[in-house]
Amino acid sequence: MKTRFDLATIIGFLSAFGLIAIAMGFGGGIGIFFDLPSILIVLGGTVGATMINYPSKDVIASFSTLKHAFFIKKDTEPRVVITNFIALSVKARREGILSIDSDLRTVSDLFIKKGLQLTVDGFEPHSIRNIMNSEISSIRERHQGGSEIFTAMGTYAPALGMIGTLIGLVQMLKSMNNPESIGPAMAVALITTFYGAVLSNLVFLPVAGKLRTKSKEEARTKEMIVEGVVSLANGENPRIMEQKMLSFVSGKDRTFGKKNK
Repeated sequence: MKTRFDLATIIGFLSAFGLIAIAMGFGGGIGIFFDLPSILIVLGGTVGATMINYPSKDVIASFSTLKHAFFIKKDTEPRVVITNFIALSVKARREGILSIDSDLRTVSDLFIKKGLQLTVDGFEPHSIRNIMNSEISSIRERHQGGSEIFTAMGTYAPALGMIGTLIGLVQMLKSMNNPESIGPAMAVALITTFYGAVLSNLVFLPVAGKLRTKSKEEARTKEMIVEGVVSLANGENPRIMEQKMLSFVSGKDRTFGKKNK
C-alpha cells in the first residue's frame, strides 16, 4: 500500500511544539521544563486510567490507528480510484467482466479487491452493495472506537496534571521547614499541570479530531468505491460510472473529472 505524509498533521505538530519550545528557550532553557516524576504521573496515570475504562485490546488497537493521522493512502485518493475504475470498466465492456480477474493481483486495497472479486464471481449488484456497505459500517465503528479512546486520554491528561499538582503541593507543605526541598516540590506541582495541558490540547484531542475527519473521508471514499463496483457489475457506460463516483468528491477532483472528458 503506497502512502504519503499528511502534511497538515506534520506541519501542525512541528509548528505547535516548535513555537512552544522557542518560548521555553527564551524563558531560561528547555531543560528546566523536564521533570521525570511529572512525566510518570501524567503519562502513566493517563494510560492507566484509559486501560481501566476500555479493554486492553481496544487501547492497543487505538495506537495502531495512530498512523492514519500521519499518513494518506495514495492508492485510495479519489482521482486514482476513479481513473482505475474507468480503465476497468472500459476493459470489461470490451472483453467481458471476467477479463478483470487478471487485474485483481495488482490491486493493493483490500476493500476494492473484495468488491472486484464479488463482481467477477457473478454476485448480483444489490448483494455486492449490501456486503460492502456492511463492511463500511464495521469500519466506521472501529474508527469511532479509536477516536473515542484518544478523546478520553485528552480528558484524563489534565486531570492527572492536577493530581500531580496536588502531590507537589503536599510535598511542599510538608517540607516548609526545609527551604531546599520547596523548589523541587513546586516544580512537580506546576510542571505536571503543564504536561497535562500540552498532551491534552496538542496531542490527544487533535489526534482524536484528525482520526474522526479521516474516518469520514475514508467512509466517503469507500462509498464511492461501492458505487464504482456496482456500476461495473451493471455494465454501465464508463462516463456514467465516472459521474456517479464524482458525486462523492469535490474541488480539484471534480475538475480532474471534467478534464478527462
